[in-house]
Amino acid sequence: MPGTYIPSEYLPVLIFIIIATAFGLGALVIGTVFRPKKPYPDKLMPYESGVTPIGEPRYRFSIRFYVIAMLFVVFDVEAVFIYPWAVVFDKIGIYAFIEMVIFIGILLIGYIYAWKKEAFQWD
Repeated sequence: MPGTYIPSEYLPVLIFIIIATAFGLGALVIGTVFRPKKPYPDKLMPYESGVTPIGEPRYRFSIRFYVIAMLFVVFDVEAVFIYPWAVVFDKIGIYAFIEMVIFIGILLIGYIYAWKKEAFQWD
């Protein structure tokens, strides 16, 4: 019958999702019920690597933090793409080699641009 097909291949996935959800919720409930509840001022204080917090918690970071983070992500993505390419280099041919050279060239232009804008200087 055309409208009564139930994909039985997905039943293990459904069971796994139910078990994982039950485990996660169960761990949260058990932790809430059984953990000790003895708050005191030092325990409720914000924690900064063992150092007493100084200043406002809403401190604005310099834009340099974000620029360095974005540059790290860009050049990290480069490494992610280059590694599998290098593993199969002997099987992919000249077309893939030219594509990778273009990709590295574009990233090199971005690196030179960031260098000229002194994005790597930390003053």
